[in-house]
Amino acid sequence: MKAIQVTAYGSPNGMTLVEADDPVPGDDEVLIDVAAASVNPIDWKIVSGAMRAFIPLPLPFTPGVDAAGTVIAVGRNVTTLKPGDEVMGFIGIVGAFATRAIVESTRLARKPASLTFAEAAAIPAATLTAWQALHEHGGLQAGHSVLIHGAAGGVGTAAAQLAKLAGAHVIGTGSAQSREYVASLGADAFIDYRTEDFAARVSGLDLVLDLIGGETQERSWSVLKPGGTLVSTVARPDAGRAKGTQATGRHFATRSDAPQLEKLATLHASGDLRTHIDSVFALTDVSQALDHSKGGHVKGKVVVAVAQ
Repeated sequence: MKAIQVTAYGSPNGMTLVEADDPVPGDDEVLIDVAAASVNPIDWKIVSGAMRAFIPLPLPFTPGVDAAGTVIAVGRNVTTLKPGDEVMGFIGIVGAFATRAIVESTRLARKPASLTFAEAAAIPAATLTAWQALHEHGGLQAGHSVLIHGAAGGVGTAAAQLAKLAGAHVIGTGSAQSREYVASLGADAFIDYRTEDFAARVSGLDLVLDLIGGETQERSWSVLKPGGTLVSTVARPDAGRAKGTQATGRHFATRSDAPQLEKLATLHASGDLRTHIDSVFALTDVSQALDHSKGGHVKGKVVVAVAQ
């Protein structure tokens, strides 16, 4: 098999493509032939070393959390999958940027036949994050007003659509070039963060989904109504600010959940959700893929075509 390998923390340009022996699945694992993977911000954060204190990894390692492919072997305790099954999943914190990967069977959902492997690989981590942020941590209900910071990115793309499907009033922030794209996701309003102050445009909101952090998160408290919720995937909201505004702050790590992912994949297959692939890179060009993601202003997801 071929695999991208990180031998030292730093720039993605330091990664190399190596030949390795095929891994053997354990009792509760499966081996998949990876057709496609996708890039998430966590990938370049891990490669840079920024996450070492929270996610210690022995070197060398193969990055990548999202994969879609075909099962080629299963462990002796696995009864839900068999060789030949096409699957997709948030497979763990590493391992997807390789031609083959070992995955716990409970992390994998069946890929709908109507989805390409590239589309399937683009779904898991971002869409699970969006669903869990809105519904499990944000308490989203029909009629709620929701502000999504970074609405054009992978999580934002999924969140805008999921919030609209739930009957919410959706406001997205982003750069001017993303205005039409965010509107196409069903957002009711758009705020250009470079030229407009979102805190002057909206107030009394039920929910803010913070995918940016920093000053953006700090200023978001002012737009929530008493009893509202600020959910962040990037930084823990300040408890003092939450108390002072009579709001709730939540920060979470995305949970890999195969049954939940299967339901979300069905929404994609039916057309109720759509995946936008910003760009596709070859496995040999993963460093460029991570650099592109890190540069920001990605619409949807960056995909790595593993099988050529």
